[in-house]
Amino acid sequence: MSDAFDLSTVAKRFRFVAILEAFTWAGLLIGMFFKYVPENGNEIGVKIFGPIHGVVFIAFVIIAIVTARALSWTPLTTVLALASSFPPFGTVVFEQWAARSGRLAELSQTAPVPEPVLSES
Repeated sequence: MSDAFDLSTVAKRFRFVAILEAFTWAGLLIGMFFKYVPENGNEIGVKIFGPIHGVVFIAFVIIAIVTARALSWTPLTTVLALASSFPPFGTVVFEQWAARSGRLAELSQTAPVPEPVLSES
């Protein structure tokens, strides 16, 4: 994860914003918990993380569209990327799937994993 701050390519920028969107989701969920669970909840968490998450959400939508065009994603992959921003932590799940399935350029595994050889003895 040390390369998470490397923003040199469109795929790396996508990964960074996807992770950032998940962190802001976590902050917003924690803020909502403290707003509604105690009897006299505190709204400060929602007031802080609400706008931050909103800005990062918009940034994710923009970077998803830019990445889709740059990496020639299919319309289905693009819709899945955009839809992943709605459920909490969906962007990280999508990013991992996209990397595993070869849709994130240099972040994807370039060579297939070799099958284990079964020897007949």
